[in-house]
Amino acid sequence: MLIGQLANEVGIRPETIRLYESRGLLPEPQRAPNGYRTYSEATMTRLRFIRTAKAAGLTLAEIGSVLALRDSGTEPCNHVDQLLESRLSQIQQQRRQLAALEKELKHLVDRSRQLDPADCTNDDICQILQPDEQR
Repeated sequence: MLIGQLANEVGIRPETIRLYESRGLLPEPQRAPNGYRTYSEATMTRLRFIRTAKAAGLTLAEIGSVLALRDSGTEPCNHVDQLLESRLSQIQQQRRQLAALEKELKHLVDRSRQLDPADCTNDDICQILQPDEQR
């Protein structure tokens, strides 16, 4: 199949397929006599895997490491498990950071509603964002 057909089947843009080729995630495609790229079902399977792995939060480099293991004949399941565990840990850390940021923003919004702009001095840039110890 041609690149446009493959892109439609997988639900990605042809440019993305070319990017994955340039990054080594896809093998070089066969070329028809007219020079058009032609792709096999195996490429479609690989693209679906890449799309699923990206949806799970894996980077292209991480996906490449999984594909390299598979291409070398090694089952990548343990490696994938480690990657997913690491990604889960990162997401959990980000959630904690976002919760702390949410708490701080709520505090600032509450403070902003209690302040009178007329009380702002020339030394203040914005009294809402003054550290608590300076208030």
